[in-house]
Amino acid sequence: MHIIRLLTLIALAVMLTAGSAWAKEYRIGVLYWSSNIPGQVAMSRGLEAEANKINAQATAKNRPTVKLVIRTAGDGANGIENQIRQMKELIRAKVDLLIVQPTDNAALAEPLRLANQAGIKVVAYDQYISGGTLAAYRTSDNYQAGYLDGEYIAAKFPKTKELRVVLVEYPHVSSTVERVNGFLEALEQAGQKYRVLKSYTAVEPVGGTKAGACILKDFPARGSIDVVFTVNDGGGLAVVDKLAKAGRNEIMVATIDGDPASVKNIREGRLTVIDSAQFCGPLGAEALKAGYALLNNEKAPYHALVPVFPITKETLKQYPGWMGPIPPAFTKPWKSPVPQWRGVMRVVKP
Repeated sequence: MHIIRLLTLIALAVMLTAGSAWAKEYRIGVLYWSSNIPGQVAMSRGLEAEANKINAQATAKNRPTVKLVIRTAGDGANGIENQIRQMKELIRAKVDLLIVQPTDNAALAEPLRLANQAGIKVVAYDQYISGGTLAAYRTSDNYQAGYLDGEYIAAKFPKTKELRVVLVEYPHVSSTVERVNGFLEALEQAGQKYRVLKSYTAVEPVGGTKAGACILKDFPARGSIDVVFTVNDGGGLAVVDKLAKAGRNEIMVATIDGDPASVKNIREGRLTVIDSAQFCGPLGAEALKAGYALLNNEKAPYHALVPVFPITKETLKQYPGWMGPIPPAFTKPWKSPVPQWRGVMRVVKP
């Protein structure tokens, strides 16, 4: 009788312990880059909306919930230093998982290695971290974004014309480097001649305003530039404003992100002719989905790319906005080596 009672008590204790563990709350450290770049703000909104969705479903099914411990780095060199400090702070706080939108590919290598040593899994999104080991990586298909811009621009000019191109880039993070590579390779694969006149650096409004002023100073003659390619709307919108106010509407601008102000520029015929838009909300959500799966010892692809959408005057009606949903496939109304656009997440590494 005593043995039966003892076994019953042990079974009850095991059940209570299992139930407590099953209904636990995961503390997830979330490191955002900027609160000034609208696309990044939309990514954070998507991530936080997914947290609410996970918690609602988890509560109903007695699964673990999540609590986000959020830090925002800020822009520029100070932002990079802030994020290094913030990541180390969250490692010391022993969060269950880190989700990071890196301000710089190389700068976070040391704190990533510290997280590895502490046994804290790290999911990066939007940008990669060079050095250390990531548990998962989610980003927009940045090469595709640049490529869509390049193939659309190539379709607008005769192959015999050598395009005079100005780049507004940002060589410090992987996403923007991939966008430039995609843009230039699309021109080359289309057989479009081009010459890069000069490159400038900008990914946010202050830098974009400065780059726009420099472009006007360096190339004051109307007709001296055919195309300006900007790696994002964060800096690119300010470039467009500067050029438009100077009356340089002969320039075609190709950009990336899908900021509503840039979409308006396309609609109104104000310099910008294509904007390869990120699905910012779904990107943030996918980062958290991956992290939650890893915390529950479930399978999540290591590296996956969220598709981007080519907004042009021909496709405006099909674009749903940053928060999605991702629209169905369609045939591009311009010449392309890949005639159909398909909005599916692409797994690069399982």
